[in-house]
Amino acid sequence: MSLVTEVRHNVHNTRILSHVARWRNPPSFCVMYASREHLEKRTGSHGVGRFQFLQQLVIEFQKSKNEDDKEQVLANLANFAYDPINYDYIRQLNVIDLFLDMLEEPKESFVEFSIGGLCNLVLDKQNKEYIIANNGVKLIIDSLSRSSAEIIISAVTTLMWLITPSTKADILTVPVIQCMQRLSQSGNSRISNLAVIFLQDYCTSDQIQLADEESSALGIPLPSQPATR
Repeated sequence: MSLVTEVRHNVHNTRILSHVARWRNPPSFCVMYASREHLEKRTGSHGVGRFQFLQQLVIEFQKSKNEDDKEQVLANLANFAYDPINYDYIRQLNVIDLFLDMLEEPKESFVEFSIGGLCNLVLDKQNKEYIIANNGVKLIIDSLSRSSAEIIISAVTTLMWLITPSTKADILTVPVIQCMQRLSQSGNSRISNLAVIFLQDYCTSDQIQLADEESSALGIPLPSQPATR
């Protein structure tokens, strides 16, 4: 199996821990479509205090003046975002709004953990609809201009999950396709493989041809060389 084929297989069959961009050997809790009953067998019907813990994290983020503390809170919230048992709590506590807000922050670590959190929870139908309804597509597209490899990986992956009949016109635009063409030439194999998958699996030949005929990726000021870490 080629690397691109292996990545495509994982993209379509596992929940990605995007903020650390792990593609191989996903943990058992990453399997899609886990039933509520199965999840509660692992955690208990009362969520073993998860709501209270998540609530405390959100309050700490709101009250803290220390950026390092805020960064740690975002990292914890992103970790909790991979587990479907937490989704009701995450929605009740407006964590998705917090992630979306942080995408506009200048501090790249805030963006990295926030886009990672969104990527971890976007496969859920309710979460996906909420992200789309709250300007998430534009905010995630704008994140493609960041220099961090982890941000770009999570942003590309999240955009793929967000492609629906109603969002195709917003995501599969000439600037985004041109962006993916440029990323497909990245020296970072994770970035280039994802961009190739995006172009091959989601873009038509006519869309790619139109992107080839247009000028450079207007509206997405990509750094000339995304980080390779």
